[in-house]
Amino acid sequence: MARRKAADPAQSVSRLLSAKEIVIACGPGGVGKTTTAAAVAATAVAEQGGRVLVLTVDPARRLADALGLKGIGNKEVRIDDEVFLRAGVTPRGELWAAMLDTKQSWDDLIALHAPDAETKAQILANPLYQNISGRFVQSHDYIAMERLYEIHSEGKYDLIVVDTPPTRNALDFLDAPQRMADFFSSRLLRWLIVPYRSRLVNVATKPFYSIADRILGTQFLADISEFFILFQSMYEGFVERADAVTRLMSDRRTTFMVVSTLEATPVREAEFFSAELTKRKLHLGAIILNKVLPDYLRDPKTAKLAQYISDHAGALGEGLTDDPAVAERVLSEVAESFLNFGIVARREAEQQAELHGAPDILVTVPFFDADIFDMEGLLRLGAQVWD
Repeated sequence: MARRKAADPAQSVSRLLSAKEIVIACGPGGVGKTTTAAAVAATAVAEQGGRVLVLTVDPARRLADALGLKGIGNKEVRIDDEVFLRAGVTPRGELWAAMLDTKQSWDDLIALHAPDAETKAQILANPLYQNISGRFVQSHDYIAMERLYEIHSEGKYDLIVVDTPPTRNALDFLDAPQRMADFFSSRLLRWLIVPYRSRLVNVATKPFYSIADRILGTQFLADISEFFILFQSMYEGFVERADAVTRLMSDRRTTFMVVSTLEATPVREAEFFSAELTKRKLHLGAIILNKVLPDYLRDPKTAKLAQYISDHAGALGEGLTDDPAVAERVLSEVAESFLNFGIVARREAEQQAELHGAPDILVTVPFFDADIFDMEGLLRLGAQVWD
């Protein structure tokens, strides 16, 4: 895949985001995805203005540290302008941040869809609901999509940047609405509900319930049945909402940003996810490659110079220190290190050239001298991505 010049305004991240309302950052773990999502959001506020929300659904909860926040949760919190000013930037808009609280989001969803206060109270008190809403991974994926849809529907933000879990889990994030609808309409759940809807259990199904009672316990089956009987009153609303969320993912206002490094394993995962997006007809707006070694390491002239230093370290080191052996050893190791980095840089270039997919933009971001832990660092990273 040929690299496109980020300097072209028609093919820059800034131009891409100016036409979008949702950016979903995804990719393998450990490649700087959370930090990149926060950097893109912060830079959008600094450069374009408007109200921008960065929403993390990553259970690792790293976003608060990147933004210098404590106690960030389900409710959106505005980042004080002073945070930008201390970084030497006057923001043109507002930066907001939120981190998904799975349990609270489920409770809010029940309150929205429950037909009456009694049904709402019964669902919230049901033991199965408490386990599903607080612990199940699939529950987290579904409610993340639901929360994104809810926030977008409110129309409070000009841009929402979403940080997702690592790649394979991010596919669960995309599939969650349909899987949840399928789950609530499955034959197994209808079987579990039947004996509690009616006292009549026929001869064919009685053995199933006898075994289930012994394995799961009568009370557990009762909790399941009560839960899904209550949920049936909200089933149509759930399915309609799931369909709306799925449509939002393929809407022209939504784009995906795959973040990776050029190491072998992350690149394979990034390619896998890019292919999945293409297969699902979802818009792949950008691939961001972090921690890329600089081009000069692949320059034949610099490699030739490093090799010359390595071969003549003894002569070059004369007069540099009182101990010529020390000077020779230092020069040799520096030259060898440069040559080794050149090998890695050439391998990275090959990986980049072999990337499959068709993003609008391909951006490379160099190694930074220090970790990013504040707004100044986020804006420095954002500047590398932006134009």
